[in-house]
Amino acid sequence: MQNCYCGSGKPFENCCHPYILGKEKAPSAEALMRSRYSAYCTQHADYLVATTHRSTRRYHNKKDILTWSKENNWIKLEIINSSENTVEFKAYFMDNSLQNHILHEKSTFKKEGDSWFYVDGIFNEAIR
Repeated sequence: MQNCYCGSGKPFENCCHPYILGKEKAPSAEALMRSRYSAYCTQHADYLVATTHRSTRRYHNKKDILTWSKENNWIKLEIINSSENTVEFKAYFMDNSLQNHILHEKSTFKKEGDSWFYVDGIFNEAIR
């Protein structure tokens, strides 16, 4: 079995995959963030759009998400800090020119009913 892309150490089938398939709901902001990283790794753009909060969804285009997820080789996810509604993380990836990058973001999430949604994020230059 493939280990989960999110770095939990669990098999993908027992970690983020049930969330991505819609069989289960992510129980926390961090679980949603981890599953969204796994969705980038596996090119599940529909899940990424569906788990983006409706207030910011218009800024996220499925075609662009899919292109970006395919153009990069996702290496690892590092959770820096997590609270109830925020997750600070570093996503390590290599672009199609074989250049290494680190996306460092503090993301904000919102729970509505029993579902968590990604709202927005602040990139590393502004994180304190």
